[in-house]
Amino acid sequence: MCNNHHIPKNKTPHQDNHIHDEEHSKWNRRSFIQALGLAGAGSMMLGATEVSASKPSPLAVALSEAENDRILVIIRLKGGNDGLNTIVPVYDYASYANLRPTIRHQQNDLLMLNGDFGIPNYMNALESVWGDGKMKVIHGVGYDNQNLSHFRSSDIWASTEPNDFEPTGWWGRYFEDLYPDYIVNPPDIPPAVQIGSIGNLVFEGNDNNYAFTVANPEQLANVAENGTVHDVLDIPDCVYGDKLLFMRSTTNTTFLYAGVINEAYMGGSNSVDYEDAPLSNQLALVSRLIKGGLGTRVYMVTLDGFDTHANQEVLHQELLTDVSNSMKNFFDDLASNGMDDEVLCMTISEFGRRPYENGSQGTDHGAASPVMLFGPALDGNGFINNHPDINEWDENENLIPTTDFRDVYSTVLTDWFCLDPSIIDTILLGETYNNLALGFNCNVLGGPDFNNVTRLVHRPIYVNNRTYIEFTMPVTAHVDIKLYDIMGREIATLKNEVLFPGQHKVDVRAAVSQRLHYGQYIYRMSMGGQNYSKSLLIK
Repeated sequence: MCNNHHIPKNKTPHQDNHIHDEEHSKWNRRSFIQALGLAGAGSMMLGATEVSASKPSPLAVALSEAENDRILVIIRLKGGNDGLNTIVPVYDYASYANLRPTIRHQQNDLLMLNGDFGIPNYMNALESVWGDGKMKVIHGVGYDNQNLSHFRSSDIWASTEPNDFEPTGWWGRYFEDLYPDYIVNPPDIPPAVQIGSIGNLVFEGNDNNYAFTVANPEQLANVAENGTVHDVLDIPDCVYGDKLLFMRSTTNTTFLYAGVINEAYMGGSNSVDYEDAPLSNQLALVSRLIKGGLGTRVYMVTLDGFDTHANQEVLHQELLTDVSNSMKNFFDDLASNGMDDEVLCMTISEFGRRPYENGSQGTDHGAASPVMLFGPALDGNGFINNHPDINEWDENENLIPTTDFRDVYSTVLTDWFCLDPSIIDTILLGETYNNLALGFNCNVLGGPDFNNVTRLVHRPIYVNNRTYIEFTMPVTAHVDIKLYDIMGREIATLKNEVLFPGQHKVDVRAAVSQRLHYGQYIYRMSMGGQNYSKSLLIK
C-alpha cells in the first residue's frame, strides 16, 4: 500500500549560533541522507558500457605521475579539542595554571616533549612515538574570525571556505576532478573510507560523495564480512515507490565495494592487541584493510566527545588516552608488514576551547588548537610554527591562530601525495597557501603536460519546473549526451553532434521522445575521448 511519505528538503546552511543546546539539536538533509547509508552512493555501473579516456583530467595526470602509494588517515576529534590541555605550554605555566585553576594539569604530572611543552601522563603511549621521531605538532591551527558553531566550523574545515557556504569538500573536489565519470564508471576501489562523521562535507563533490561511509566500526565490519543488498523489485507503483526505489538502488551502489572491502578485510589481520575503545576499534579495522591491500588512499575516522563544557578532566583523559594508545598500536601494527612508512595520520578538530575554564569544570568553544601528525615519514619529531600567546585573545576571548589550517592541507597534497602545486588551486578554491616543513621526502613532479587534458564544466539546472543540462565547451568537439535511469537503462540520446566553444544548454524533456516520470536520472557526456556523468532530477 502506498501512503504519504515525506522526504526532508534541503535546508539552508547553519547560521552562527551561540545558543549551545539549540545548535546541537540541528540536523540537515546531508546528515539524513548519510544516516540512511547513501553516502558514497553516487557510483553506478551501466550495463556493458565501454569507457575510452584518452585525455584525462589534470588531477588524473598529476596523480598518475606521483609514484607512491601513500595513505592519509584523518582523525577527526569531534566536538572541539582543548589544545591547551593536550599540548601544555609549560614555558608559561603560571599563566596557564591561573586560567585553569581546577582543570589544569599539575606540572609534575606532565611528560615533557621538550623544554617548553608537555603532554599529560595518561598519554604516555606517545612517549616512544615522539622519541622515535614519529610525531610532530603544528601549533595554533585555525582560521581568522573563528566560527563557534560546531556544524558551520566543521563545514569550514571540510570545504576550506570560511566566509561563504561551499557545498563541496577539499577531498570531494579532488576526487571529482580525478574521476569525472565516477557516477557511471567508478574506480575499482573506494576512493575514500569514512567511519562516522555523518553529514561531514570533506568527501562531498558537486554531485557525489566519494567516500564509502559507515556510521560506526561495527557497520564497516559487517559490510566487510557480509555485504548488504536491498530489494528493488517489490516496490509499490506510486510516487513513494519511485522514491523508495531510488533510495534502495542508490544504497545498493554503496555496496559495490563490499567485495573488495571483504577481500582486503579477510586478507589482512591485526598483529597487535588494540584496546576496546572507540578510536582503537576504528583504527584496528583501517589497519586490517590497509594490510589486506585495499588500496584506498584516504581514510577518515571519528572520535566524538570533545565538546567538554563540563567534567572535562575525566572526559578528556578518556579521549586522549584512546588517541594515544590508538596511535601507538596502529603504527606498530602497520610496521609488522613494513607498511608504516607509507601512512600518515593527522588529527583535525572544528575548533579549540577557550583559554580559561568555565564554571562547570570545563571549557567553552574556542579557536586555535594544535594539529598532531603521526608516522615515520615525518622524519623526526618537532613543533611547527609558534604557539599562540595564551594571554592575547581575539574579540571573543579566544586564542589567535598562528597557522592557517589550509597550509596543512596544501602541504599534505604537495609534499605527501606529491601533487604538482599548479593544480592545488583546484582543490583549495583558487587560493595559494604556505607549505610547512613537515619532513616528508617527496620527489616533486617534473611538470606534467597539462596541455593534453580536457576539462568540461557541466551541471543540471532547474528553471520553471524544467530540467536542463548546461555545459561550457572548451574547444570545438563532437559531443554525445545520453540519459539513463537509475537502474542503468539507456533512455534516450539527448544530443549527438559537433559543438563549438562556449555555453550550451539542453532541455531534457524536449530532447526525449517519450514521457519521463518524476525522479532521479543520470546523464553521461562523451567528448574528446573523456566521459563525464552526473545525476539530475526530472520534476
